[in-house]
Amino acid sequence: MKRASNLLGKQMLLARRLCEAGCGFVTVSDCGWDMHSNENSPKHLGGMRWLGSQVDHAVAAFIQDVEERGLSDRILLVITGEMGRTPRINRGGGRDHWSNLTPLVLAGGGLKMGQIIGQSDRQGSQPASEPYDPTHLMSTVMHTLFDVGTLRVTRSVPREILTIAERGKPISGLA
Repeated sequence: MKRASNLLGKQMLLARRLCEAGCGFVTVSDCGWDMHSNENSPKHLGGMRWLGSQVDHAVAAFIQDVEERGLSDRILLVITGEMGRTPRINRGGGRDHWSNLTPLVLAGGGLKMGQIIGQSDRQGSQPASEPYDPTHLMSTVMHTLFDVGTLRVTRSVPREILTIAERGKPISGLA
């Protein structure tokens, strides 16, 4: 059985340290989540055994670490992918790309925590409640990081940044 590394935990520790030192944005990317059961990924969703527990541990440790250091309101953790996975397992025992739904987890940043927002249908194939798209996520992030009213009157802010902040509405229920 393949063993998980603690690379994700090390990356998240480094991310926390960079934020603590004043870095505004940090991206941690672990590109091992393709569960197609093809030549590039383990058969029959086998990677979930080691990847799932690695993510659970790393994220829990990160959130606890940030909270213990009093940084929960200053650091926003965003966990998402570029797309979800099909509601049905494919012939190879894996899942294919599915753009209709994708997971999104937000923690910290002064947002209201401990809730589930949104719902899928029984098959996990379509939104069953108000759908959110990338503009909602970007607006939520921008409204969390910045005072949008101040951005509007600050001449040095590129118009593109203000457009991103204003284009969508933040995800309701998080403020």
